[in-house]
Amino acid sequence: MAVVEEPRTPRVVLGVSGGIAAYKGCELLRRFTESGHDVTVVPTASALAFVGAPTWAALSGKPVSAEVWTDVHQVPHVRIGQTADLVVVAPATADLIARAAHGLADDLLTNTLLTARCPVVLAPAMHTEMWEHPATTANVATLRSRGVVVIEPAEGRLTGADTGKGRLPDPDEIFELARDVLARAATAGASGVADLAGRHVVVSAGGTRERLDPVRFLGNRSSGRQGYALARAAAARGAEVTLVAANVTLPDPAGVKVVRVESTAELRDAVLSAAAAADAVVMAAAPADFRPLTESDVKIKKSDDGSAPTITLQQNPDILRELSTQRPHPGAVIVGFAAETGDATGSVIDLARAKLARKGCDLLVVNDVSGGAVFGSTDNEAVILGADGSALEVPHGSKSALAHLIWDQVVSRMVLQQ
Repeated sequence: MAVVEEPRTPRVVLGVSGGIAAYKGCELLRRFTESGHDVTVVPTASALAFVGAPTWAALSGKPVSAEVWTDVHQVPHVRIGQTADLVVVAPATADLIARAAHGLADDLLTNTLLTARCPVVLAPAMHTEMWEHPATTANVATLRSRGVVVIEPAEGRLTGADTGKGRLPDPDEIFELARDVLARAATAGASGVADLAGRHVVVSAGGTRERLDPVRFLGNRSSGRQGYALARAAAARGAEVTLVAANVTLPDPAGVKVVRVESTAELRDAVLSAAAAADAVVMAAAPADFRPLTESDVKIKKSDDGSAPTITLQQNPDILRELSTQRPHPGAVIVGFAAETGDATGSVIDLARAKLARKGCDLLVVNDVSGGAVFGSTDNEAVILGADGSALEVPHGSKSALAHLIWDQVVSRMVLQQ
């Protein structure tokens, strides 16, 4: 009789360095443990000045130490890194990033980073001046060149009254990115996780709104979930990501620059601006095809006789076609989305292939939205059509899984175009 092995619990090392954001690591730890991960917390001595060892031990269910001298017979300075499936450091201070970049090993956490052969994610948190200092910039570039995923810090309130870039991203979003990294490592291996490192990608998400009057608009049902999954997946693969979000209420993905827009014209301007330096643009947003010819300055009132107003529409610019015909540079990969239902003129795939030829993009992700499928769901299924005639059927699954398959197709075309 064949023996079926139970899937092994992923082993995660949560490194915590000495910043005020250390307390947020407690929430990140809880997300890992509650989702079934085996977590070992490795704080620095400075981190323990912010959150004590008993807290980390109680939340992880394991003893906690910052010293290489604890339990020496078990060789923790080597064993912890060797046996990990993922190392996440949150917060990662400027000092920790500098020591990691220069290969220093003066405590248990830096020893763990040197011995780890699994994916490593650093979530920086520091004051803006420290993040923007040339030394930190160089250290981050060094780590990224080695395959470390260093996510961009968020913008917002820092210690004291300061505001700016350097805030630790939301722990829930760090967790989602880390889970993406783990899933990617399971299929591509640790060396293939950061295959978008050094690349700048632009993703659009959500649905645009065209105002009729001060309270009404023309719009669509796009939730932005697929675009956000694409942005998160790209960040997990090491890319610099600009996410142009049209009327989306989802939390910002960790390590992603978010530009918020409302109308199709605003979406076009933001995408074209960001795309100027992009290696790939994925148009997952659902721009309104039409807008009112005129916008009323006052609310349009109901008439007493029950008649409805006549609204004259004009066509919006075709952003995907414009990107495809006027590419930021010759090697840029352009990806479009098509939400189709099929009609008397052809099937969903027939209409999508015609759209792919008409738009001129490299890839077209086709969703059959008959009956309102896909919109607002956490799952998706699609067919990824290529301008080269290829077609990849993606069965029903998470939008995150589809996002990674799309990036796989993008990366293969980046390599071919180099």
